Amino acid sequence: MTAPSQRPHARSRNPAAHRSERVGWLRAAVLGANDGIVSVAGLVVGVAASGADAAAVLTSGIAGTVAGAMSMAAGEYVSVRSQADTERADIAVERRELAEDPHSELQELALIYVQRGLSPELAQEVARQLTAHDALGSHARDELGITDTLRARPVQAALASACAFVCGAALPIAAVLLAPPGQVQAVAIPATLVALSISGALAAWTGGAPIVRGALRVAFWGALAMAAATAVGRLFGVQV
Repeated sequence: MTAPSQRPHARSRNPAAHRSERVGWLRAAVLGANDGIVSVAGLVVGVAASGADAAAVLTSGIAGTVAGAMSMAAGEYVSVRSQADTERADIAVERRELAEDPHSELQELALIYVQRGLSPELAQEVARQLTAHDALGSHARDELGITDTLRARPVQAALASACAFVCGAALPIAAVLLAPPGQVQAVAIPATLVALSISGALAAWTGGAPIVRGALRVAFWGALAMAAATAVGRLFGVQV
């Protein structure tokens, strides 16, 4: 019989992968993919509804894809860059306050832990030990809410958004290329709704949200966008 000390230990489990680690690129990718599908599908459906030929519809879709991808990348970069600049400025202020009045900063950190449920004595001890280990990191995390996991990454967000936009736009472009003459709308609309449902379901699954609800809400807004684009195309379409 194997002695207890010689028995194989239970296999250690890997740390759980938290979905919040994906939030930086996931938000930008989901937004870019859905925007690529909806924007370019709405564009080609609207142009097709105006009576334009297939070449004009395809040209508008490709131009919309290029312009949209660049716009998404620029928008994400500027937006997330502003967030990163704000984080950097807040950390600089915190660094200066730690240098000028470390005692007040220690008490401020202890008060945060008291408000989170620790006793004053334990909060004081925790604040003292964390300050000795990494004062600036502790204040950035617990006072400012800035962590490595959620820190703003402008380039990552811009690339994720632009690439996802192009991938999303590929579907309506393919519909234009594969649709029989005069049937762009009949092919692009259902294909777009299916793609949006899949995109919404994948985004919901990745983020831990209900899959059916995620699929339906994305498909709904896509259908609304294409209906509006079709109405505009028919209203302002001019046959030459």
